[in-house]
Amino acid sequence: MKILVTGGAGYIGSHVVLELCENGFEVIVLDDLSSGNEKSIDKRAKFINGSTLNKLDLENSLKGVDTVIHLAAFKAAGESMINPSKYSENNIVGTINLLNEMLNQNIRQLIFSSTAAVYGYPKYLPIDEKHPLDPINYYGFSKLEVEKILQWYGQLKGLRFAVLRYFNAAGYDPNGRLNFLEKNPANLIPIVMEVASGAREKLQVFGNNYKTHDGTGVRDYIHVTDLANAHVKALKHLQNSENIIANLATGESHSVFDVINCAKEISGKEILYEIIDRRIGDPAELYAKSILALDTLKWKAEYSDLNSLIKTTWDIYNQ
Repeated sequence: MKILVTGGAGYIGSHVVLELCENGFEVIVLDDLSSGNEKSIDKRAKFINGSTLNKLDLENSLKGVDTVIHLAAFKAAGESMINPSKYSENNIVGTINLLNEMLNQNIRQLIFSSTAAVYGYPKYLPIDEKHPLDPINYYGFSKLEVEKILQWYGQLKGLRFAVLRYFNAAGYDPNGRLNFLEKNPANLIPIVMEVASGAREKLQVFGNNYKTHDGTGVRDYIHVTDLANAHVKALKHLQNSENIIANLATGESHSVFDVINCAKEISGKEILYEIIDRRIGDPAELYAKSILALDTLKWKAEYSDLNSLIKTTWDIYNQ
């Protein structure tokens, strides 16, 4: 089976490509390298330097493809509130271009990498798939719009799809096969690793007066290898089963200080930080749980405990 992975040179994408190659799939990667690294792509995959915004690139990359895994998207929530047009074009228009060319070539299976940001402020915790959808940033809105488009294409054009929602991806391949650092990371764990490795002087902690066990914000994290495995399971699921929209999460959560303290223990380094004001819109706690992924995909996180997340990341930053 031939699989196209858009955004396959990125941090998550390269892990998905590795997992696909390990499972014997023929893989094509379409990536414009705006945030990816060609060197991170498994040598067994074919690479096309291109974009979902270029219809000729899509036409060429989709030839002979059976299923698409769509990862190409901008994902910085803060930036999306400043430059929504960038997210409209890349995340929404790029996906529409992809879907239309898929249909032109009679390809009707798609795995979409979405986000738990589609839920917005938590009405209850942990968040499950029945939680109301009310994104609080334009990034989350762009992903939710794509989810809606997929459902319409499913009804009107027979598109079969799996939508995977998750919060904070972290960690690196436990076997060390991928060691190219993510460009301009915005998530907590890689920023902590930059401080531990000396690449950054200190990190900012946004508030320490939340009603949590240590006053800092609490979030969930999912290991990127577990994410990659879920994409492969979703791919196999679509061969014989119905469409699915599922969370990828553990139901567990960790505070900012939990992450810092674990990183100090594993790295043996001091992690300098400063407490600054809370960010507007940040809830005290935000974490999800997986129900459908466990029941339907038979997926369960294997590497998403905090020690594994920190150790596999530190192994790369400490090279």
